[in-house]
Amino acid sequence: MELIPGLSLDLGLQAWAIWILPFVAALILPAVGKASKRATGWVAIAFALASALCAVSLLPGALEAQEVHDQVNWISSIGIKAGVLADPLAVIMANVVGWIAFLIIVYSTGYMKGDKDIVRFWFWMMFFIGSMQIIVLSDNLLMMFFGWEGVGLASYALIGFWYRDKAKDHVGVQGRKVLGLMDYYSPTHAGMKAFIMTKVGDIMMLSGMFLIFAFAGTFGFRELMHDTAWATSMQAQGLLVPAAVLLFGGAIGKSAQFPLNEWLLEAMTGPTAVSALIHAATMVKAGVFLVARIGPLFFALAAAGFALDQFFMVIAWVGAITAILLATQGMVNPEIKKVLAYSTGSQIGYMMLALGVAGLSKQFVDGYTAGFFHLISHAMFKASLFMAAGSLLHVVGSRFMTDMGGLRKHMKKTYAFMWAAGLGLMGAPFITTGFWSKDAIFAAVYESGSEWALPLFAIAVLTAVITAFYTTRMIGMVFFGDKSKHIEHMEKEGHHVHEAPLSMWVPYGILAALTIGIGVIGLTAEHGIHELFTEYLAHTFHIESAHVEAESGIGIPFLEGINPVALGASLAAFAIGAGLGYVFYIGRFVDPVKFVNSNIFFYSLHKVILNRWYLNAMVYWCFVVAPLWLARGVWRYFEKTAIDAGMNMGVERAVGWSAKVVQKTQTGVAQSYLYVFGAGILFVVLFLFI
Repeated sequence: MELIPGLSLDLGLQAWAIWILPFVAALILPAVGKASKRATGWVAIAFALASALCAVSLLPGALEAQEVHDQVNWISSIGIKAGVLADPLAVIMANVVGWIAFLIIVYSTGYMKGDKDIVRFWFWMMFFIGSMQIIVLSDNLLMMFFGWEGVGLASYALIGFWYRDKAKDHVGVQGRKVLGLMDYYSPTHAGMKAFIMTKVGDIMMLSGMFLIFAFAGTFGFRELMHDTAWATSMQAQGLLVPAAVLLFGGAIGKSAQFPLNEWLLEAMTGPTAVSALIHAATMVKAGVFLVARIGPLFFALAAAGFALDQFFMVIAWVGAITAILLATQGMVNPEIKKVLAYSTGSQIGYMMLALGVAGLSKQFVDGYTAGFFHLISHAMFKASLFMAAGSLLHVVGSRFMTDMGGLRKHMKKTYAFMWAAGLGLMGAPFITTGFWSKDAIFAAVYESGSEWALPLFAIAVLTAVITAFYTTRMIGMVFFGDKSKHIEHMEKEGHHVHEAPLSMWVPYGILAALTIGIGVIGLTAEHGIHELFTEYLAHTFHIESAHVEAESGIGIPFLEGINPVALGASLAAFAIGAGLGYVFYIGRFVDPVKFVNSNIFFYSLHKVILNRWYLNAMVYWCFVVAPLWLARGVWRYFEKTAIDAGMNMGVERAVGWSAKVVQKTQTGVAQSYLYVFGAGILFVVLFLFI
């Protein structure tokens, strides 16, 4: 085993166990379910905990910038090995996935209690965790792709988990249409949409992988770095940037980035535990992790003289466009899970933006650290928000925030935890992880030195304003104001609003507390990750950081070195967004409905944003409705007319006419047959000799 000197052999086995244990659980759960469905929850918890403990056992070495690299033979005929690469990047990510997954599994025991298909639920959840950890720990692109497809399959199964398509499991507003198309989706439809749209990105990723393999003869991350002759050959033929962009296409699909972002909103048909695990904390981060894994490789190539600025520019602009596009939609949507889904896509856009500008900057580690630090902080507070939203849905029985209101008196714990996690999403100054990670992104963008730094910075700040607004809006609509008619009707029927059970609120309470707790020491945490990644990038990719604290940095000791422009933008964005949200939805000084309807511009803008900028409708028109019309046209005017009527009926008539002509020549007179025979011979002679 290829372990670094001084590390125990056991660490290699533990690295393998991180992803193998969840698969073992998935295999035995159906058998356990035959004996006791209740026991399946305990099995899932035990294996999720064991996997997380294996991940944490690798953390001490990773924090010292050490790694575990272990390989076994896989496809010997072409020299491909399967292996685990537990370097600092992978170990931190494995712990994020492992521990958040464990908390969500615990939460699910309460949320999914009584579901008759609980065994199927546990199977796919554990299958997903194992597949996600393969992505994180793989030492090569091919093995990563197996995990990539595994999480896609599990996501499809869990989005469409309630495949009976009852009305309560749909998303969207029943009867509402956009450009003539129904904006109301069932779980099975949503599952298929996610599967198909992410496959577009998967095909791009597979194409990029095999394009690189054709020149390099390897899929291994370390091998690609050690011998870069393949990059020289690809650049000579103009294929290096296209291959890199094709790889990024996989990240666009899996992380729901523009233009493959529309599947994520319908993915909310799955159980909320699924949304918390797959569509907030882990799977949608797979694209970010892919960029974080290959980004240093391509930056090192760029530093060696390869032209790769276009690749990093694509990453930065895709992230920026996604961030602002989805943030605007979170401002107006009435469904709580959809608001959080829009927010997830938008925040992942932030991460992509940071990783993109890292490649455009001389200080690669700054943007790299900012993007990955935001991944960690976002995973915590967004998983907490999704689980808290699940508690609200559990209690209220509706996905619409307009059916809630005034819940802070009845669900005090959930109210407090949603505020804590929500402040993280908003980037509340100095006390949340979200503030430090967003500020780091702002600083990385502003200091990148790119020609597009200012417009990208402006988009990032505007997105932060909108984020603070829609988060305050969500909390205001759910917890403030009077009870909705829906709740009053529930109470009349004897269903009283109450706090979520212990098994549900403890997991999201822990993540909410971590959002604030780590936020209080956030600058120290950020510097710690920055130093770790500085050493990791220098050791593995020979990317040296020449970071020098700016003279204009803040002089206050605990803010030493903070960019004042980035800090000012962070504070202003939070104040403006949260302030507007308070005016409209907590203080209720202005009626948002009257405000929107008071001006044709605001009314039109609201309608366009509510209709998802018409992007979803255009996707259906271009890739579903139009092809169906074309297929029907081909059937009606070619197959039915040209083939059925023209060929079949035409041939039938021609044969019939020929038969009648031949029939008339059958006179029974021998002299007539001699004339015809002679005419035939004369025709042949003339044809051959004239």
